[in-house]
Amino acid sequence: MSDEQQADADDSPDDGDVPTDEPNGHDDADVAGESSEDVSEETPDDVVEDGDFVRLAYTLRTTDDGQVVDTTDADVAEDAEIDTDEYDFEPRIIVIGAGHVFESVDDALIGQAVGATGTVEISAKEAFGEYDDDEVRTVSANKIDEENRYPGAQVQIDGDQGRIITVVSGRARVDFNHPLAGEDLEYEYEVLDLVDDREEQAQSLLGMYLQQSPEVWIQTDTVEEEQVVEVDDEDEEEVETELEVVETEEETLYIEATPQMTMNQQWMFSKQQIAQDVMDRLNLDRVIVQETIDGSGGMMGGLGGMMGAGGAGGAAPEDIEDAIEDVDVDADELAEELDADIEE
Repeated sequence: MSDEQQADADDSPDDGDVPTDEPNGHDDADVAGESSEDVSEETPDDVVEDGDFVRLAYTLRTTDDGQVVDTTDADVAEDAEIDTDEYDFEPRIIVIGAGHVFESVDDALIGQAVGATGTVEISAKEAFGEYDDDEVRTVSANKIDEENRYPGAQVQIDGDQGRIITVVSGRARVDFNHPLAGEDLEYEYEVLDLVDDREEQAQSLLGMYLQQSPEVWIQTDTVEEEQVVEVDDEDEEEVETELEVVETEEETLYIEATPQMTMNQQWMFSKQQIAQDVMDRLNLDRVIVQETIDGSGGMMGGLGGMMGAGGAGGAAPEDIEDAIEDVDVDADELAEELDADIEE
């Protein structure tokens, strides 16, 4: 990591040493010195602070052999022979102090200006932990699907993710350490921008949780709600209350849900926590999720309508009778065919 370096400001000259009524060329310098000192005490608008939304370009590598672990650069990914068709390689928005990056990276970014670059050294302990020999265990091969019983296969056993080392005599040796356990890492970054647009902030947070960014917008809604108010009645000793409907303004985040989003397990099980995090960070009053059904359901849509109408597709009884009469069926012939099928 590049250490931040700041130059100490020069002390201003002592005006008391110079007579004020004698021109000596020092007055302008004194004023300039004081102005420079005042400016240095102010925090520039484009400096990263805790809680900021920051757009970053970065590449994460192992320290020992330079293996690319993660990157926002498509060229770097291609050189590292990472499949560029499966992922979008573009700068990402993180929230400083929210745990979106390693703690040491958070610390390095605070105080950096837009355009700053640097490299942070991340220890194995902070990254994915030290390698633990006790996490290499022998398990019954019966716990592993037959097609996955080979060295190098990624498997999940009793809720733990691991990698098979060997399979011998019905038993498998499995390494449950993280693949990068014991590896020191290097995080190379560039601060591209501070993101102030709240809709873009909301999209980035949802993208962090869901691996996709749905369409969002923020608007102020007028909402009616009931409030308890006191009734002023001088004849009554006890204070009485009643409900009164009042109008309030609430800042609302609207999310246009996609089929992928509604089926996302993270969203299905944690939507309340996700929405609360977005509201807290963006100072919103509520979140409304909208799902649009465009009516192009095809055959499934037709079947859904039939099921909803008890299998009649919503047709009127007289229409059904007419349809039955139009069918040319000889009852005796049909009975003979059924008897023949039964005998066979």
